[in-house]
Amino acid sequence: MSTYHQRLAEQKRTAIVDAATALFLESGYDKTSLARIADAAGVSKATLFKQFPTKAELFDAIVTDYWRTEDGALTPPAGDPGNGLTILGNRYVALLTRPGMVALFRIVIAEAPRFPELGQTQFKLGKQPFFDAVRDYLAAESEAGTLRVDDPILAATQFLGMISNFAFWPRMLLMNWAPTEKAMAHSVDEAVQTILARHAVTAATGAARA
Repeated sequence: MSTYHQRLAEQKRTAIVDAATALFLESGYDKTSLARIADAAGVSKATLFKQFPTKAELFDAIVTDYWRTEDGALTPPAGDPGNGLTILGNRYVALLTRPGMVALFRIVIAEAPRFPELGQTQFKLGKQPFFDAVRDYLAAESEAGTLRVDDPILAATQFLGMISNFAFWPRMLLMNWAPTEKAMAHSVDEAVQTILARHAVTAATGAARA
């Protein structure tokens, strides 16, 4: 495929994903047909079906796109937990505040009782990979001896929860919730400092490891 045709295909894919997200939120997942999405995206049905043969595959693509990080590298190297957690925390904020992320969650919450697979998709293709990256990072820092993390799953849950409870969840209910970048950065820093304090390696711990 030539560069021109590849760029055109990507533009059409973006138009389809954007149209589907808007229509799922407006009319619901069940009442939105692929044909209607094609019309809204300004593409032919054949073009849409070629890229997304089913509505489920289209929703998978929406979730994957919304949760894709900018640099693609989820886990920083172990050795500097303050820096590594800050990187992960800022990436999480960037994901949660991405335009359309609130809409995606609202679609899932509204449709999950009838279509539980949407919630499963949002979790498995969206939140779970990022959560796993944070869990694995904390386990790596513990293995390196820079932190003492006995339960990486719980620690990752606490770290991400501190951030999302400020950066994201109020947006689901408060239309005017828009903290400044400085406030967001401060929330990440506080979450990092909390984790560092809770899982600090004490002199006794270091001696035991040695």
